[in-house]
Amino acid sequence: MRAGVRAPLSAPSRTEKPRMDHEEQVSQAGIPGAPAAAGASVVEQLEAKGVRGILLQLARDGQIIDVRCEMPQCYCFRGRRYFDPRSPRSDWSPTPDHYPRLRAHGGHLTADNVRLAHLRCNQRDYGWRMKINAMLGKRMSLEEIAAHLNAQKVPTIHGTNRWTPSSVRRAFVS
Repeated sequence: MRAGVRAPLSAPSRTEKPRMDHEEQVSQAGIPGAPAAAGASVVEQLEAKGVRGILLQLARDGQIIDVRCEMPQCYCFRGRRYFDPRSPRSDWSPTPDHYPRLRAHGGHLTADNVRLAHLRCNQRDYGWRMKINAMLGKRMSLEEIAAHLNAQKVPTIHGTNRWTPSSVRRAFVS
């Protein structure tokens, strides 16, 4: 290949690992990925959304490399990378999530116990964990917990219409 001429990008096959030497990476769907906020750094993106505290500190320390909801289940209809400016009234504001140790279990917002989340995603995850934890404390089986959550019409994990023992386990340990 001649100097200055690049080969066209193509999506990697299922058995081929994507090469990291491309200037532009290709997503699994074969669509070129665009950097969020047209090249703004993670710190600039978070500052523009009004983020302060531990999340901004982690970004400055290079410990947040992508501004995206890190919850196992993201419910934002605009996608994981969309965030509204920080506001107490917005479901899609960026918030720190105590993870893996919940605040209710003595967790603190420290570099080893936080992830970036939408407010709504954080609240739903927390709600499940607290309900499920209380029932596990009563020594209920995963099947009993699923039946109880379905009877109470507790919103399910994204993409399912009923709680099952495996979805209960997945929601609790995620």
